[in-house]
Amino acid sequence: MDKNTITAKRAGQSDLPYEKGNEGKSLVYFTRDLSAEGLCRIFDRVAGPLKGRIAVKLHTGEPHGPNIIPRPWVRELFETRLPGGAIVETNTYYDGDRYTTPQHRKTLSINGWDFCPVDIMDEEGTVFLPVKGGKWFSEMSMGKSIQSYDSMLVLTHFKGHQVGGFGGADKNIGIGCADGRIGKAMIHTTPGSTDMWDIQKEEFMERMTESAKAVVDYFSPHITFINVLRNMSVSCDCEGTAAKPVVTPNIGIVASDDILAADQASVDLVYALREEDHHDLVHRIESRRGLRQLSYMKELSMGNDAYRLLDIDHDDREITPAEAVEGVKPFTL
Repeated sequence: MDKNTITAKRAGQSDLPYEKGNEGKSLVYFTRDLSAEGLCRIFDRVAGPLKGRIAVKLHTGEPHGPNIIPRPWVRELFETRLPGGAIVETNTYYDGDRYTTPQHRKTLSINGWDFCPVDIMDEEGTVFLPVKGGKWFSEMSMGKSIQSYDSMLVLTHFKGHQVGGFGGADKNIGIGCADGRIGKAMIHTTPGSTDMWDIQKEEFMERMTESAKAVVDYFSPHITFINVLRNMSVSCDCEGTAAKPVVTPNIGIVASDDILAADQASVDLVYALREEDHHDLVHRIESRRGLRQLSYMKELSMGNDAYRLLDIDHDDREITPAEAVEGVKPFTL
């Protein structure tokens, strides 16, 4: 897909001021190095905003989830860059292996998240954080211990999502910081409905994004974002071993202190792949109206969809998404 086609996918986004980087564009760093070393190197480029007690919002996955960010990568990041940090999660809205705190802790053990503290933020209750400028919410219910942290690294496995179209940084904190009983219900379910998943498409994207805004505003400017574009099934990691097979090629890792720029660049990288390589994931994104996540983040002044993509593998040379995916081979197990 060419640059003009990618741009056309942003139809409806308004031009809101958001000055960052050169020429008013946000900086997004990129590496093809999908390894612990690559993750640590790109983290160094966006670590500046982090201070004090650092929360790392990470989807730790269902039992034996095949596509989550490899534990050894995250362990290396904690041991060399984040001593004293903690992974943060919340319990799920659906009844499963992470529905209650004891079930969740058993799943964490199964998946090997035992090398650092893991804080299930709604274990001891909830707290409402304000949503500024939202049309659905004025506040969102979050895991209570989110207030225990001074800054947040949003470390996201970028992939598809059965309701959101794609799961990037917006979904990671919008759903992942909302508590399992109140906040997630506010996002997913019309009050009084017997269908707990009845909110879909554009409305769901907007509700989820307003929840993410509450988190961004709470930590700003001490929040930064890393998306890992690897093992990108059309399914979310919440589907565990039932996830659809991965058919989208691995691309690399992006990082920015701008949530919209990070997710926009990730989507653009997927769209820049050959049609036969991105067909399934693009169909999942568009059939769920997932691009509304990006346009609504811009409307809420959460970030900038204009960015400079800097290749840290080649001395921060500025590249296009199409250049970034040159030579990417079809996915094979």
